[in-house]
Amino acid sequence: MGWFAVFGSGHSWSDPQVLLTAGVSDSDGLLVRGTIMLEFQLPESARPEPLLLYSQCGDWPLRLALQAVPGGGLSFVLEQSGSVLHQTLNPTSLGRTGRLRLLYAWDAPARTGRLTLEQPDGSQMQIAALAGPKPWRLRDLQALTGPLGYVAPAVEYVAFSSCMEPAGPAPALLPSTPIATPEGYSALNGLQRGDLVLTSNGEAVPVLHVIERQVPALGSFAPVRLRAPYFGLQRDIHVAPFQRLVLSGSEVEYLFGQPAVLVPAGNLLGTGTALPGAPGSSPLITYCQAVLPDHEPLLAAGAMTESLFLGRLRRDLQRLAASLLAPLGAAALPEHRQPKFPVLRAFDAAVLAERRTA
Repeated sequence: MGWFAVFGSGHSWSDPQVLLTAGVSDSDGLLVRGTIMLEFQLPESARPEPLLLYSQCGDWPLRLALQAVPGGGLSFVLEQSGSVLHQTLNPTSLGRTGRLRLLYAWDAPARTGRLTLEQPDGSQMQIAALAGPKPWRLRDLQALTGPLGYVAPAVEYVAFSSCMEPAGPAPALLPSTPIATPEGYSALNGLQRGDLVLTSNGEAVPVLHVIERQVPALGSFAPVRLRAPYFGLQRDIHVAPFQRLVLSGSEVEYLFGQPAVLVPAGNLLGTGTALPGAPGSSPLITYCQAVLPDHEPLLAAGAMTESLFLGRLRRDLQRLAASLLAPLGAAALPEHRQPKFPVLRAFDAAVLAERRTA
């Protein structure tokens, strides 16, 4: 089970087979568990600005209202058959508040749900636990993005899943990405716990875990094609926009006074070194990444790319429980120090890229 519908950015896609697997055969069927996910730009306004609105009466009364409120807050109200879930989140606590991702996930049989607001790379997030969520009729989920619902222009896309989708640290390389090992290159999804990979200094370190996740190929997950031979690449690779490269060399030391810097792939778009990834027949994409004992870069097709950064995730049980790594448990996870190199802003990344393409 997983994503069964994606709307926005020119897409209107659904997969009935996923719904059948979840036991939903018609529009009156109930999704007892699932996720509504959307990405949006936070409006700046002196009055409340709706992002997502839907209301219907009848035999299954329901009202959903997601609004940006003055001062940078978000208000989420969901009324279903007499029960009310209400939560206010403050995006300003996440630091820079440009594009944000919101996930409302529910599991009615388990009487648990959560509302998660996070930055696109999952590095910062707020989680609100919600008790006693109700199932959703498929008919109402479908109507959210139809004529009876309202989706603000600030919302880039809305996606629906038949399971509780994770939040937090997210993989950002394609499963087929070649990763350097002492025996040569191996596909990332072919690596297993205990396999050795080569880091930036040529040291061989063991892989602790390889994680994989399917997501909509839109917004902050829309693939970026990094072009060879830039950054040492032996072939083009596709990555998520938040996948960071580790760049070093004389230009880096001259321009930024650092032995190395981190550059998100999305900041390289428009420089000639990176292009938007070609859209596929499905608006979904699968990303993969390795977890290493320390926050070491991997050699991906010749370029230095970050491995998955966990920080102190294992110490925060609420964040861990909401994450893709929850099944592994805290004891199986390493603790990563903050990256020792600065992250370049889009302008600085473009300057560095232009010097390398000159």
